[in-house]
Amino acid sequence: MAGVSDWQASGPAPDAAPPDADPPDASPPAVGRPMLSLTLAALMDAVHAHSGAVYLLTPDEPVLEMAVMAGLPRAFAAPWERMGLSAPIPVARAARDRRLVWVSGEEEMARHFPRIAVVLPYPFALAALPVATDRATYGAIFVTWPGSHPPELAEWEREHLTAACDRLALRLERAVESGRPLHSEPDLLAPAPVTTVAGTLGTVEAARMVARLPYGLCALDLHGRVSFANTAAATLLGVPVSGLLGSQLWACVPWLNDPVYEDRYRAALLSQQVTSFVALRPPSDWLSFRLYPSESGLSVRISRARAVARAGGSGLLPAETGTRLVTISQVLSLAGALTEAVGVEDVVQLVADEIAPAVGSQALVLLAAQAGRLHVLGHRGYPDPHIVERFDGMPLTEPTPSAHSLTSGLPAFFDTRQQLERLYPMRHATPDGMGAWAYLPLIASGRPVGTCVLAYAEPHTFPADERAVLTSLSGLIAQALERARLYDAKHRLAHGLQAALLPHSLPALPGVEAAARYLPATQGMEIGGDFYDLVPTSGMTAAVIGDVQGHNVTAAGLMGQIRTAVRAYTTVGQSPGEVMSSTNRLLIDLGSELFASCVYLRLDPANDVAVMARAGHPPPLLRRPDGNVRVLDLAGGPLLGIDADAVYPTTEVAFPPGSLLALYTDGLVESPGVDIEDSLAGLAERLSAIGDLSLDRTADELVELSGTAQERGDDVALLLLRARRT
Repeated sequence: MAGVSDWQASGPAPDAAPPDADPPDASPPAVGRPMLSLTLAALMDAVHAHSGAVYLLTPDEPVLEMAVMAGLPRAFAAPWERMGLSAPIPVARAARDRRLVWVSGEEEMARHFPRIAVVLPYPFALAALPVATDRATYGAIFVTWPGSHPPELAEWEREHLTAACDRLALRLERAVESGRPLHSEPDLLAPAPVTTVAGTLGTVEAARMVARLPYGLCALDLHGRVSFANTAAATLLGVPVSGLLGSQLWACVPWLNDPVYEDRYRAALLSQQVTSFVALRPPSDWLSFRLYPSESGLSVRISRARAVARAGGSGLLPAETGTRLVTISQVLSLAGALTEAVGVEDVVQLVADEIAPAVGSQALVLLAAQAGRLHVLGHRGYPDPHIVERFDGMPLTEPTPSAHSLTSGLPAFFDTRQQLERLYPMRHATPDGMGAWAYLPLIASGRPVGTCVLAYAEPHTFPADERAVLTSLSGLIAQALERARLYDAKHRLAHGLQAALLPHSLPALPGVEAAARYLPATQGMEIGGDFYDLVPTSGMTAAVIGDVQGHNVTAAGLMGQIRTAVRAYTTVGQSPGEVMSSTNRLLIDLGSELFASCVYLRLDPANDVAVMARAGHPPPLLRRPDGNVRVLDLAGGPLLGIDADAVYPTTEVAFPPGSLLALYTDGLVESPGVDIEDSLAGLAERLSAIGDLSLDRTADELVELSGTAQERGDDVALLLLRARRT
């Protein structure tokens, strides 16, 4: 099946020769031989791939670093030149899981690896494989094919890929054992030379023929540089041939300096499909561009087009030639990563896993300001956490680069320790073992919310384009951090409110054991209207469980009122039916538009009975002493809050010693696409099979086995009651 798959070779394909294998006694490659480049080139040729790269695992660091790329400019993979091993990227997953990862096309890429799809939304297929032996993982390889590749990876392709990676892993293992360091190698992408027309086309006559054509023709190399242009192309573009040769088309033609047009060049090269676009040459001439790709570059046909209505500009400002592609793709990729962050800890982890490896940083700190002081939100990469934590609580008035960056809103870059200590002498006394730093103010909604400190183990120069990238990323981090802090505040509020409204502990009851569990929904505010309570009365015990509509503060507040009312009506001695009727009228009198379901019961251990009343709630389960489980489909009335005159009949159920009652809310049994009757039957089977465990163990088992322990669209309440054996 097409998609992201874990493949295993099962013998050579009948229509293809088996992969070439090194003889068992083959000597390791000589020192200096481009092992990685040769392996990658041979592999791509064998499986007819169109681009690829080899990554090496950084020693003593969970980071993959690109060692060589072939077939396309490295700028296409710029966001992933260096990545954390835990990154949700095919190459990282292949190395992490030690398996082949196959992505059949743009839909599969968008579904499983959205960060790549955001940056490269083009039709192409990709396979990523680990470079590993039984003893160690050394890195990973990816190769790509144009969008015309079949949706499934052929058996012979799998065999070639797997065998080549296995052979490379053995060679790398030998290199490590012999003490030869592994290094990056030059990419397999030589720029096309700028030649004369005759040299390009082979003969003077061919050049004359092209020159006579009424439309423009030009050739671009893989970097987008013009290697040939005829006179018609120069006339249409308004730039002489001498001004075109050797330059990128969108750089030498001002009105083509738009990322939208550069995107078409990337789309054609990566998908190897013909692409086209129209562009307005000021003031009113529309030109049509048709791009014909090959593995060595692009042929571009330029002609006049009819005037078309163009829906607005691209909205992107031109950037410096040579850096724009890297900048745009990195920002898009890492923006996608940060949108996945939920809480502050998630932001810290994503910056550590995605941004720090991408920019070569070895350590980071996220700081926020509160009450005039710095507070450490999280840090990674420092062997001694006390180095960072001593800055927690430091006044913003202290002369530190973190505080100055936060209060001024200006980034600061220090290439060496000497630069830092010259401006901040106090850092002499607080060394952190690093050699360079970037202090990035985190500004969201026009106000500073914190500082991101990226530290580098060695001195590091920050050129202008890298500073621009880091500054752009700091804005994305700031927005993610602001959202995360708001989420964490709501999370704390929700849990505090829920904890205040539910019993802090269950009371000791005569003749009855009790255990309860409450699990908030994993979606939304994690607060809901599910509740339970135990109320001791003279010689008896009252128990209630219910569910108010909604997952918000209103539902939780109403839940608290219902629980208080039930306690009050129980204390004055009302029967189960009367308690339900009184609570129903109260809910209507409150004027709430929310409804509630409920089960109320009174246990009489002395007489081995339980008297119950139900208001539209899922039926309790009764486990008899012999292990058989019965669903108590009690007679009942409507939901609370609907009909002021509703009557709630009661049912008496035998409850001898050893019996167990399970009361629960619908979050425990309702699942999308599953019939409620089947869910009830499954819960009854689980309760029967659990056996005579302690109530706490039983409660945990029921929650775990129900599948609600991790992902929940609704909150869950569970109350277990067992009659003690004498």
